[in-house]
Amino acid sequence: MELLSVNVGRFKSVEYTDAPSGGTGIDKRPVEGPVRIAAPGPKGGAGSGLAGDTVSDLRHHGGDDQAVYAFTREDLDAWERELGRPLAHGAFGENLTTSGLDVSGARIGERWRIGEEVVLEVTSSRIPCRTFAGHLGEKGWVRRFTRGAAPGAYLRVIEPGEVRAGDAIEVLHRPDHEVTVAFQFRSATTERALLPRTLAAGSALHPEATAKARAYLEKHGDSDSA
Repeated sequence: MELLSVNVGRFKSVEYTDAPSGGTGIDKRPVEGPVRIAAPGPKGGAGSGLAGDTVSDLRHHGGDDQAVYAFTREDLDAWERELGRPLAHGAFGENLTTSGLDVSGARIGERWRIGEEVVLEVTSSRIPCRTFAGHLGEKGWVRRFTRGAAPGAYLRVIEPGEVRAGDAIEVLHRPDHEVTVAFQFRSATTERALLPRTLAAGSALHPEATAKARAYLEKHGDSDSA
């Protein structure tokens, strides 16, 4: 398992976002050399966990529980075949493009060591948005990406440090529950009856996802989640 590239984005004004800033940092490009990763701070006031990376809409992105976004090269390759166009590392706005690691199959709370220093913990799935669709320029992209159900993972920083392309990735811990990134994504999008079951991930689950699951459980109970 390997880190193929570390990708950062600069602010760019665009017409396809509703961010108050009027721009986005989703157009991420690979960078050479080491990049420092550290917990950025609470969501709403902090952006990316990667030095030099821009988060333009702090309402929905960034913060400690979404400090890093990872996507696998194998899934980019699958989308290349479906879309009939090349997709470079970082094309989906991911900070880390990986190889040999089933990112969407990772369990919430799973911990990865990248290189010698950094340890990250999986917190939740990425949810496609208007900005993502505008960036890709593909008709019906949000529906297509949702149907694919391989969303990539948000991660929090457990141990900060530097990473670079070529670093090895090691799974340090894999929790004993069913809640993978893909499972949590389905619960948030097309199969909401799964929401109560995501609570099995405990405190590792993104707090916003936890709140949605608890709200669903309070309203509907758990009869639909079996």
